[in-house]
Amino acid sequence: MTTRIACLGDSLTRAQFSVDYLELLGRRHPPGDVQLARFGANGDFAYNLLQRLDAVVADPPDVITVLIGTNDARASLAGYPVEQAMKRKQLPDRPSAGWFQQYLGAVVARLRAETDATIALLSLPVLGQQLDGAAAQASQAYSRMIAEVAATNEVAYLPLHERQIGELRQADPPPISYREVTPAAVVGVLLQHAVLRRSLDTISRRRGLVLTTDHIHQNSRGATLIAEVIDAGLLTPST
Repeated sequence: MTTRIACLGDSLTRAQFSVDYLELLGRRHPPGDVQLARFGANGDFAYNLLQRLDAVVADPPDVITVLIGTNDARASLAGYPVEQAMKRKQLPDRPSAGWFQQYLGAVVARLRAETDATIALLSLPVLGQQLDGAAAQASQAYSRMIAEVAATNEVAYLPLHERQIGELRQADPPPISYREVTPAAVVGVLLQHAVLRRSLDTISRRRGLVLTTDHIHQNSRGATLIAEVIDAGLLTPST
């Protein structure tokens, strides 16, 4: 019997700039075991995800995973272009921690009310790779909020952030400072990938990054952890 899975999120789920964790998840199962549907939009905040749930509830799957909040967490950091993001994503309010929790809770409430799916919230990938840095601390704080929303709404919580922290501690990476991704930097990655035919992992390795290509978007190692957390938490029978 095929398990139908809808994966909701931002650019990490759309996978234009990240290694595709949906593809990696699908590879972990025999053909026909899982059917994956992608609902990822670049730059989305939790508010934006709430606005586009119609397509999900119109054909409810068996399982829904939600990986959202990276952009909400980034917006809390000094140097993030909040005004431009508000205009680009048509946000009605300035992003904040309370605003994030409100809209993530609303996403879960609607999915619970209008589907019978098993719902799981993933904590965030680590921002950057300096665990004591402001970016990593922001992704940790927002991951704690995700855990609170999951507990309040009685849905599953998948500990991606915790897995990635463990991976980074084991790797003991060089202390490369977090830099906010600019549109020019995104174009640069795309040019290296599409024109110079460099893999995302090669770009990541040349920059000394363990899990990402640019402190945010995932390389194969980071995306594999996403697939593993989903698989272990939702799809692998417990023994």
